[in-house]
Amino acid sequence: MARGTEKKTSAGRRRIDAVAKKARNKISLRAIPDVVQASVRETPFLSILRTPRRGNSPLSMGEVLSVSTYNVHRWMGVTGRSKPDSSRACFVIGELDVDIIALQEVLLPTDGPNPLDAVCDALGLHLVFAATRVHKKGQLGNAILSRFPIAAASVLDISHSRIERRGALGVQLGDARTGGVGVVATHLSLVDRTRERQVESLLAHTQFHSGPSVLLGDMNAWRRCKATRTLNEELEAHHNRHWPASFPSARPVLALDRVYANNAKLLEVHAHDTQAARRASDHLPIIAYVEVASEASSRRKRA
Repeated sequence: MARGTEKKTSAGRRRIDAVAKKARNKISLRAIPDVVQASVRETPFLSILRTPRRGNSPLSMGEVLSVSTYNVHRWMGVTGRSKPDSSRACFVIGELDVDIIALQEVLLPTDGPNPLDAVCDALGLHLVFAATRVHKKGQLGNAILSRFPIAAASVLDISHSRIERRGALGVQLGDARTGGVGVVATHLSLVDRTRERQVESLLAHTQFHSGPSVLLGDMNAWRRCKATRTLNEELEAHHNRHWPASFPSARPVLALDRVYANNAKLLEVHAHDTQAARRASDHLPIIAYVEVASEASSRRKRA
């Protein structure tokens, strides 16, 4: 390797390590308010399950679905210091134009309307939200938005730590007649050992043992670790050589946000990198296309 290339590679690694260190510092106990520390003892729970205000004709689930995962950073923009403004991220949600969206760090304020109501009604999306914890500003957790009806929903506590509360939201979309698809949305820990245990819990979830399913979320894995190796071995990963970088949104270098599939084929994965997305959150959304053949279609092909 040429000396100039070595210097560039070394500089790139130092920059990645600096960004990762900054991310790890977010979980310092000294930086967590008392009210949030108290909420660590709470159990994640299902908070909202709703349909669009206007009744839409049921959509037929095709064999290829477009999905996305997006950490909206509590609606606080790139730096996390500005006043929450959900309109920025909701605009990006409209830009995505996909069948299924998993959202992390969704904040439902204590006072005021649900920020997702308007965008779900405008786009004709079904909504389910699970609160991971509750603090003075409202409920914080994971959400799934879908063009298809939500047949069932469940919440999994994957905290495995006294420091931070984490959860996963699982849903079944469609119905038994069409075969349907399972979706799990999550936001994993920044700590390697905890993240490893969380992946074990997720893979034991019934959603991954009942037909086609996808795992969407902020995996918080900026380097190869046992958790990511397990996901790559147990689930269908992307076809690309590298995961698309999504964090920080202004100049992405870390591939924190990922999509995995089970009993389905992941066709394409890319970051949604637009001017609006770079301003709305510190993460870029990730979009993927997943081939999900229904039971009926599979039987026809075998015949």
